Amino acid sequence: MTLPFTAAILPSRNEPTTIAAVTTAADQAMGEQSIIVHADSSDAPDTAARFASTPTRARKVALTGLRRGKGAQILAALRHPELAGTEAVLIADTDTRTPDPALYRALLDQVRGQAAFAIADYPRHWDEANLTNHLARPLIAATTGHDVPQPLAGDLALTRRARDTVTRTAAALPPDLAPCVDGYGIDAFLLLTAAGLGPVASVRTDEPKRHAASFPHLAVIFRQAVPVLLHLTARRTPTPAPTPDSLSAYRTDDRVLAPDRLTGMLTTLENLTPGRHRYDDERPWPLPVVDAWRAVNSGTPPTEAAAGLWPHYLRRVHDWLTCAQHATAQHRAVQLAAAHVGLHTDLTSAGASK
Repeated sequence: MTLPFTAAILPSRNEPTTIAAVTTAADQAMGEQSIIVHADSSDAPDTAARFASTPTRARKVALTGLRRGKGAQILAALRHPELAGTEAVLIADTDTRTPDPALYRALLDQVRGQAAFAIADYPRHWDEANLTNHLARPLIAATTGHDVPQPLAGDLALTRRARDTVTRTAAALPPDLAPCVDGYGIDAFLLLTAAGLGPVASVRTDEPKRHAASFPHLAVIFRQAVPVLLHLTARRTPTPAPTPDSLSAYRTDDRVLAPDRLTGMLTTLENLTPGRHRYDDERPWPLPVVDAWRAVNSGTPPTEAAAGLWPHYLRRVHDWLTCAQHATAQHRAVQLAAAHVGLHTDLTSAGASK
């Protein structure tokens, strides 16, 4: 039997209305010598049934009843024997309402070329991507030299070498970090693990991604992603800070939020803030990020450092939503770029003095 050259992994949980379109788009992006692995942890069989009934040129493998967690599902698929001979692996979010086979194809083309890892770069609505804009992107850029506009995007591709390194590294994770990587920490883990192997490519698209909102999961995403970010960046030496003009633009797609929706988001943030926590105005954002990064570098467990950063992050998002609602898209981009450079500068200074 000839092994497939290209694979797609589709992690899902309760997405019967979108899985078929994503499956079709992934199939269109790959050649006939390919395989699609559905990694499912749904509560009911309808998502798996829709995948099974979707016609494809590629061979299909269904992994059902998997342990819940995006990372656990992806890692289970990456370790599956059917992927042993693949040279390029596409991973695509299955809650996407407008999946684009051209984007998937472009991601695969990048890792068939010079890149070790390729990831989608799509504009985000101004009220979304808070973890990306305020923390993940500038932290990764400062410590790795890779300024990736959407480092936590769920649509990506990686080489065989990156896949093998990811599975090997995941198996050796410390006990406190393994559950984070099994969850939403998988996105940062994939990027930061692959970034040490070769170029990281961003594939730009001009349409915002239409998918399920992440704000309702803000707390769990932070709790699982930030320890991974801190752990995998703390030992790196920050690079010289760029100027705002040299950055790839922060793209904040404009939209009007209904007043009751915005009020609800702000109330959620206030309710999540630990009781009696007083925000230290002498350590304004992004200095608490530097504090957390230095703490992990000094031996503090990343989960503990992330917990200390949590109330400052909530304040940052609250301030952003409050102020950015009145700003233009251009002004928002300028503000994010300035904060990016500020964090980069502070991390460079902290790295030099550690």
